[in-house]
This record gives sequence, C-alpha cells and structure tokens, in this order.
Amino acid sequence: MTSPHLNTPNPRSVSRRGFLRGSSLLLALPWLESLPLRGEETGKRVSSKQANKPPVRFACLYFSNGVEPAHWWAKGNGADMQLGPGPKPLTTFREDLVFLRGLFNEQAVKNRSAHLGRMPNLLSGAWVSLDQNDIRVGKTMDQVLAQTVGRQTAIPSLVVGIEPTELRLEDGLSMIYGSCIYCASDTKPATMEIYPARVFDQIVGGGQKRELDRSVLDQVLSDARSLKHQLSAADRGKLDEYLHSIRDIEQRMDQATKDQRLEGWKPSANIPTMARPAENLPQNIPEHMRLILDLIVLAFQMDKTRIATCMLNNDLSQMNFGFLEGVQGSLHLDLTHNGRDPELEAMYLKTNQFHTEQFAYLLKRLSQIDEGGSTLLENSLLMFCSNLFDGDKHQADEMPIVLAGQAGGQLKTGRVLN
Repeated sequence: MTSPHLNTPNPRSVSRRGFLRGSSLLLALPWLESLPLRGEETGKRVSSKQANKPPVRFACLYFSNGVEPAHWWAKGNGADMQLGPGPKPLTTFREDLVFLRGLFNEQAVKNRSAHLGRMPNLLSGAWVSLDQNDIRVGKTMDQVLAQTVGRQTAIPSLVVGIEPTELRLEDGLSMIYGSCIYCASDTKPATMEIYPARVFDQIVGGGQKRELDRSVLDQVLSDARSLKHQLSAADRGKLDEYLHSIRDIEQRMDQATKDQRLEGWKPSANIPTMARPAENLPQNIPEHMRLILDLIVLAFQMDKTRIATCMLNNDLSQMNFGFLEGVQGSLHLDLTHNGRDPELEAMYLKTNQFHTEQFAYLLKRLSQIDEGGSTLLENSLLMFCSNLFDGDKHQADEMPIVLAGQAGGQLKTGRVLN
C-alpha cells in the first residue's frame, strides 16, 4: 500500500521563512532540512484546483499494552464489515476504516526488552538502544512529516498525551522510552504537552506572547554566542546546530504574524470553536482525553498544524481504570498481564473498548466539520495503534493498527488488509 501524499513540498526549494509560534518549550527542535517554498513565494504558479483543495492532515492515536487478541478482529468490506468486541465502537465508521493485520516491527521483535525495547520505535522502525547511558531510538515518522509538511503551518506538529513523562529506570532503562512515541532525532524526544490549557495556548497564541518569545530568543542567542569561544570543536558543532534551530524559530515567528494566506483554500475556522480549558490538569481521565482530542480537532480545523500525535497512556501505564463499569480499580498494566483469568480478561477488554471509543470520538468530531464539499475526516489520515498485539504475552510479531479517513481521496477505505 502506498503512503498517501501529505502535500509534501519540493525538498530542493528553499525559503527564508517558516511557520512556528515561538516557544521556549520548543527551543531544542533542530533544523534538519531545507525549508520548502510555497506557492507565490517561489514565483511558481499553483493551479487553482490544487490551491483550493483542503490539505491532508495526519494524526496518530496510541494506546499502550496491546489488546485482548481473541476479541480484536475484523472481516468483510464496506457496510458489511464486521468488527470484533475490541474495535466494535468503530462500527459506525466501518466504511471509513482500513483494518490492518500482520504488520510488525522487525526491530521490536528482535529486542529483548519486552516493553521499553518495543514501544518507542513504533513510528520509526529503528533499533532501541539498551545501553543505559545512551537514549537512541530513531526519528519518528510524525516528526519527519513535521519537518516537511509542518513547514507550512504555525505548529509543525502537535505532540500531546495524558500521562506525564516518567523520569525513572525500569530494568535499567530510562522510562523516557516508555513515555514517548515521537522523536525529533535519533536521540531527542519531541516535547509532549499534557495540560489542555497549554495546548490551547499553543494553538491560539497571541501577539503579546510572540513579543515575549522574541525577547526570550534574543537573550538565548546572546548567551549562546558568548559561550562559543570556550567550546571544543565538537561542542561548537552542537552549538551551531542549536543556534540554527533558534534562527528557524525566529523565521517561523515572522511567518506566524502574517495574516494573508498564500493558498486559495481557507480553514473553516479562524477563531477558536471551544473555550480555553481550565488551567489545572484534569483529574477525570475520560474528560482529559476528550479535551486533548478536541484540541487536535481545533488545531486541524484552524490549520494551525497538519500533524498530531497523541498517547492515550504510557507504556507500563499506571492508569487506573476503576472509572469503567465492571472494572475493579486495577491498574492497566495489571489487567494486561491477566494470565488468561476470565474476570481480568473481561476487564482488560473493557479498557480496549474504552480506548477505541476515544478514536471513534475523534472520527465523529472530524466528520462533523465541513471543508467545502468534503469533511475534515475525509481530508485526514488517522492511525490508531499499539506496539503490542497480545499484551499479556508481549507479542510483537503483529500490531493492532486501524487507519481511518480518505487522505483527501487518496486512500480507499472500508477494507481489511492482511
């Protein structure tokens, strides 16, 4: 199956400008590719048909610790597709789905670390280093897109989650591995945000914030340059890469202040369609997840980003699902390793269904937004996945993956592919 084209620009084109709302949280993002040109900036003409076509968005929604294998299946096509108990909440959208079977990550299967060696490389396919002094996992596909498609929007990619990054060791390895499926480089995880209010501010932003960000950037550049003569040749190379990333942010801030869009297509919303969430971190897990998903929809609808990645929970998750009816307050990880106990298996299935319900909610929200003859769902490619199949056995020779959306008409849906 070929990968749908996400409006990727010509990599040989070079521009002096880019999109990114300045933020001290993003200072570590490196500039890794030439910034592509767009439309009238290049002097090249863009056909009116293409210029008025909505862009394709990509989102990955991850859930941890696999599925209850006996209940995760699909058969048939289109309106006749039947879904097992695990993915059953997606029944309404079966004609918008591609249910994948048989895909696996070769590097994950080979890794002896059953959890941390098989999770952070889900979107990279790279080897996960087991050296306790070396965090190395490979640049992930969402961040590759962020460095190409992401150049066209104010936020290259929206990286969000529910559980905080864990700063501890598990079997001698950093739990950073278990807290991210997104890496901006082989060794640098992308910055994840779990507070809905902060995600909202990142999407909406404002002029006063940009002025403050510009002031912060100026100070960072001044301090960094003053250190250069004290560094070794190797460290100067690292500093140059860092300074390059700062210059990239400056250019994106300049672009973010422009009101005029170069494309003929206009987003369906120019102002937020939801209120700013409360400042604190939600303590109600379903509410927290829905807020984060609503913010992904808002970012896509306003065309503030075209790439989003969301972790519903971390690997080795400590999330307690006692809020689900029939689940007796067990941690997700304990339900995963159920030893085929019927009672625990039934509760584990409920967590699978709950995760699937969140994906169904995202599809519903996107399907309700009209973009001029097509919906935001039709103009998106969405990926719902986990890094393990049978979570109880750490089975990595297959992964539960469901695609949704037509990617702007480029993906044929309503199919089961094995």
